[in-house]
Amino acid sequence: MRVLVLGGTVFLGRHVVEALLARGHEVTLFHRGKRGRELFPEAERVLGDRATDLDRLPAGATWEAVVDTSAYVPAVAATSAAALRDRATRYVFVSSISVYELSQAPLNESSPTLELPAHASRDAMVPETYGPLKLLCEREVAAAFGENRTLIVRPGLIVGPYDPTDRFTYWPVRFARGGDILVPDDLDAQSPTIDVRDLAAFIVDAIERGDSGIVNTAGDHAPRGVRCMRLGEQRPEPDRTRRSREVARAGHRRMERPAGLGRTGKRPRRHAQRRPVTRARNGLAPPPAR
Repeated sequence: MRVLVLGGTVFLGRHVVEALLARGHEVTLFHRGKRGRELFPEAERVLGDRATDLDRLPAGATWEAVVDTSAYVPAVAATSAAALRDRATRYVFVSSISVYELSQAPLNESSPTLELPAHASRDAMVPETYGPLKLLCEREVAAAFGENRTLIVRPGLIVGPYDPTDRFTYWPVRFARGGDILVPDDLDAQSPTIDVRDLAAFIVDAIERGDSGIVNTAGDHAPRGVRCMRLGEQRPEPDRTRRSREVARAGHRRMERPAGLGRTGKRPRRHAQRRPVTRARNGLAPPPAR
């Protein structure tokens, strides 16, 4: 199959491209060229800004699927979906479980979602509007491609190699250093994770099957909190872990809970709306180290 990946050189997109190429698919990368120019020399590559330069894609080229991991505001999602709806069979949009009201767990694909507040910008993403803006991106894609040609993937916290953030690995690395540590009020606060390699494999599986619908992706087992990482249950491999940043300050032991603490990195479980999506392979994912 021919697959167009918007992005594809940083984190999840990079793993999706690796999985596609490993299975013999033809990949076109469309990205800005700021990172990863040296990656995937066997793939077709087009450089540009997805918001303004999609006309740089080869004239007449078509794809069986588009994979979009990098739209955060609806105008950008609408631009790419409109430009590609007559050139691609299916659009895979990677959203987030942040579209839900996370305090109302357990979640499924029918759980209440968060609408963008009336005063909030549709064109600039801030942490408080990340989820509602992702939801609006989903709607733009579905409006252009139709529900039967759209797959919306809503992962939990994505962890694993090439993660450019310290959202997950900060905690076990910091606990390993010892000393006074700023921690959430609830050490057992839980939310789901997904190993990036499992998520990439799931996305490629779904493309090959021709899946559509909405699907949550997260680890199979109960998510774990900061307490488990303190006890060493999820320590990453030291040589693959980014250097953590120092946030501890003596005498202070409380902070607001960051989003996505203590997630498992197991293979995904999911439920689909509209068209069923079959269950992923069982078993442990590789360690979520970078």
